[in-house]
Formats: sequence, C-alpha cells, structure tokens
Amino acid sequence: MPNEELPVTPALIAWARTRAGVSIADASKSFKKIQSWEDGESAPTYPQLEQLAEAYKVPIAVFFFPEPPSVPNIAQTFRTLPDTEFDQIPGRIRLLLRKAKALQLNLMDLTGGRNTTARLITRELSFPLDVNLRTMAEQVRAYLGVSLDAQRSWQDDETALENWREAAFDAGIYVFKDAFREEEFSGFCLYDDVFPIIYVNNTSAKTRQIFTMFHELAHLLFHTSGIDTVHDEFISHLTGEAQRIEVLCNRFAAEFLLPEAELTAAIRGLEPSEATATPR
Repeated sequence: MPNEELPVTPALIAWARTRAGVSIADASKSFKKIQSWEDGESAPTYPQLEQLAEAYKVPIAVFFFPEPPSVPNIAQTFRTLPDTEFDQIPGRIRLLLRKAKALQLNLMDLTGGRNTTARLITRELSFPLDVNLRTMAEQVRAYLGVSLDAQRSWQDDETALENWREAAFDAGIYVFKDAFREEEFSGFCLYDDVFPIIYVNNTSAKTRQIFTMFHELAHLLFHTSGIDTVHDEFISHLTGEAQRIEVLCNRFAAEFLLPEAELTAAIRGLEPSEATATPR
C-alpha cells in the first residue's frame, strides 16, 4: 500500500538529513512529520521515502539499515576549517564534497589504489610553514614544468585554465569542475596520500578558477583539505597553524601566478593610475 508506514530506522533519517547539512527546521518545510519520524513516533510511506532519498541524495535502501553506515568523515581532513564554519557549509557544497569523495574512492577502486601518473607532487615536494613563498613558488613551477614565458604565451584565460589543469594532472592532481550554485564558494580540495583532488566552481571567472586551483594546490602541499571562498572573513577567527596555512595558501597563489619580482619590474617607472592597472 503506498500510504502504509514502513519500518525504517529513525536514526537513518536523522543521519541522512544531517549528512546533507539540513536543519530540522528547514527539513520540516518539506517533510512536516520528519521530527516524528526521527523520534520513532511515526514512519514515512514509500513515496515519502522516495522524496527523502532524492532530497538527501542517498539510496532508499539505506533507510532500512540497522544503523547509519560507516563512511569517511570528510570534515576531519579540513584542519584549517573550524567545526562551526564547516557546519555552516550549504547543502549544495556538502553534496559536491560527497561527490568528490566518491570520485576519490572510485579512482582508488579503478586503479587498484595506485595513482595513474608517474609522479605525485604532494609526495615529492614538502614545505614547512615558515617557507619562503618565492622559493616555494619557484619549486612548484619547476615541478609543473611551466615557465613564466610559457604562461605569458597563452592566448586567453580559457587556454590558461586548461593548460594548468593538464599540468596539475601530470603532477598527480585530479582537477574537476562543477557548477557550485553558491557564489560565495570558489572551490575546495580533498587531501589524500594517493589521490588528491581539487574541485573548482566552473561558473566563476576563469581567472578566479585559476587562482582557486593554486590556493587549493597549496593546501594539498601542506597536506590538508581546504575550501576557497570569495570572502575570507573566517580566517580572522582562526588561530595558530590553521590561520597561517590559510594566509599562506592565498599568498602562494598570488606569488605563483604573478611573482612579486615580475610585477615590480613590469610597473617600474609607471605612474600609479587606472591606465597602468588595465591589461593591454
């Protein structure tokens, strides 16, 4: 009977909701009885289970498990993001984080746990937190095999983005693009010893996507997952190593893409004006 309540495990409904980053108040707007379902006072019908599965992006079968399944805790790899900040990540971004983790696990299965590239930058390069950023940028550039002259030769931002993605892949980093549908979020990365992943918001400007790639690459080189947002107010709430890593990631991306020495040489003798700052 379609209107018959089914014997699902109440804890699974709560697990699916919280995993999707949805509060009980927001969930109640779509599922008026969800509090009762989670408390075990009543249960959803099969059509309602279908709606729950679609809303929280889980298989219907999971609601019949005896207890929540054991899945990797993505939050544990975000060393620089406080729990309070992670808890505020929108549902769409949480979905993409899970999608990225699934891709990571699929890559492991398909390749027998071995990265398909001959080398892996996060394994072969290591940097302390007191690193000289110019030195770090030079070493990463040398590893990627892209000179400043080669970078200058690229005809447009689209070409630059694709060339940087190819260089990252050759260095063992998988870079995926998706529509985040959240303007505040530019990208994220998931660290792994074998399959580090970068995810970029493909609705951002190409220049922003490139900057995000290298912000996230820095996170991976410091062996931590990270999230790049348009506004970095959360950095002021960080302390110690976590704050230093976030600041370093921003500064590394800037130094790598436009070395300070190159910028200084390019503007030497020019008047500080809008015309000077406008690309030719």
